[in-house]
Amino acid sequence: MDTVKVMTQVIGQTKTIVDGVGEDELAKPTLCTEWTVRDVINHITGGATMFAECISDGSVPDDRMAQLFGGDNLGNDYKGAFTRATEKVMATFDEPGMAEKMVKLPFGEMPAGIALNIAIFDVTTHAADIAQATGQTIADKELLETALAVGRELVGPDMRKPGVFDPEREVGTDAGVAERLLAFAGRKV
Repeated sequence: MDTVKVMTQVIGQTKTIVDGVGEDELAKPTLCTEWTVRDVINHITGGATMFAECISDGSVPDDRMAQLFGGDNLGNDYKGAFTRATEKVMATFDEPGMAEKMVKLPFGEMPAGIALNIAIFDVTTHAADIAQATGQTIADKELLETALAVGRELVGPDMRKPGVFDPEREVGTDAGVAERLLAFAGRKV
């Protein structure tokens, strides 16, 4: 799997979902129960910014990390803020040696290539959270299948804890791939 290519597809699909969110939908609850639609967009915007800064600067200072994951990354322009963050992170994909650079994430330090795999699963799951809350559909079923497969490889029992991932939920045999992805991430679908 070409991780950069897949992550580029994830960003494109997520941008479509974010662009489809109306201002009147920002306060809607999501299956990520602690967060509204705006909170999820804020989280993935902060994550994209953090990753871009890790690649460009080598690390993100703790106070900046706290801002990206605890502050307001959107201001009054949630669509523009998300677009700017994703453009910044996509520009880092072309940096020489990007996949081997070490990045410090809130849950550990690892090569950027591994972090991209985590992001494929995480961002796609959050795009599905937003889509479900706002009545949208993720069109790229193959991308959803890829994200689910990556999640199955990466999310072990040690990550099944509050604030990370709840236990996997059961879904019916007729469940679509978006529902299966959300259930795998511990969402009650």
